[in-house]
Amino acid sequence: MGRITYQLKNKEEFMYAETLNIFPSEPMHVEPSTKFGMNLGAPTVKSASKKSIEQPIDTSNGKNTSTVHPQNTAKSDKLPVKKEGSKKATASSSDHEGPKTPDAKTLRRLAQNREAARKSRLRKKAYVQQLESCKMKLNQLEQEIQRARTQGVLLGGGILGEQGLPSSSEGLSSGAAVFDLEYARWLEEHHRLAMELRAAMQERLQENELHIFVGSCLAHYNTLMNLKSLAIKADVFHILSGMWKTPAERCFLWMGGFCPSEIIKVVLSHIDPLTELQLLGISKLQHSAQETEEALSQGLEALYQSLADTIVSNTFSFTSNMANYMGQMAIAMNKLSTLESFVRQADNLRLETLHRLYEILTVRQSAKCLLAISEYFHRLRALSSLWLSRPRHE
Repeated sequence: MGRITYQLKNKEEFMYAETLNIFPSEPMHVEPSTKFGMNLGAPTVKSASKKSIEQPIDTSNGKNTSTVHPQNTAKSDKLPVKKEGSKKATASSSDHEGPKTPDAKTLRRLAQNREAARKSRLRKKAYVQQLESCKMKLNQLEQEIQRARTQGVLLGGGILGEQGLPSSSEGLSSGAAVFDLEYARWLEEHHRLAMELRAAMQERLQENELHIFVGSCLAHYNTLMNLKSLAIKADVFHILSGMWKTPAERCFLWMGGFCPSEIIKVVLSHIDPLTELQLLGISKLQHSAQETEEALSQGLEALYQSLADTIVSNTFSFTSNMANYMGQMAIAMNKLSTLESFVRQADNLRLETLHRLYEILTVRQSAKCLLAISEYFHRLRALSSLWLSRPRHE
């Protein structure tokens, strides 16, 4: 019984091997070799398994005919050993070589990529910080404007409050209120730059070092003109009327700012003896500034006269002829828009005069020039503050 069970088991293994070998290398009637054992996944075949396969075949056929060729058997025995040896050789060669080390060019490229990524992260971080800072400044500015509108507090503090600037925001447009706040900050920064320039002059710095302080002051005047340009577009009447200036400064106001030819006179009284070439250059600059001032003043007077003639009406009520009234207002509005052009030209003349003086004078003389201008306006603001705080007797 045990023998029959053993034969049946071997028979089933043989049939399983025959089923897997769909395309055999030998005819089907030939007894299978040990190659089937290899196809089943066993890398080596023992002699005992060979005998167990051959024995049931002989019993079933009733013959002791083993037709397995010796050459095929030897070939099948050697083949797994050959493959195993090749695998070992490959593994040993790969283990011997080990991980490849990148060459110098690859390492340099990787280092460059890492450095570029680091710089990109730093730029992104700086950009995000700048955006956050601008957002905070904008929120602070909006809060100050809202507080100034609702409470009527003093626009700006420090120097402005001490020097008699307007103390209420009633009746101001949003553009005018923003400009007053920005001008307050500009004035405080201007005071700080003037103090630094004065200290640099007292330390007797070299001209190349002093040039940095002078350039900062000139650039700060450029900032003021940019602020005024935005304010002119928002509310030209606020700039032209000089309500952002102190009362004493408004007495000397010309088209929303200082008069360039008068500033040249102030500068000449504070500068060291000039050379003939410098005197000639300043004289030409003063003459040119006066001519431009006269031309702009005459143009502004002509605009005022034309504006008055446009809105003059023979009737006392605009309801009598609404179409005529609206037509006159439209013409007057178009003429008022040219006010912006006059104030911008006046600001350009002021800025050009400062830069021309800087070109004519030496660095040390330019420093004295800027300090003289700063001191002049500082005293005007101080005079306004003293006037407003004077005791009033009934």
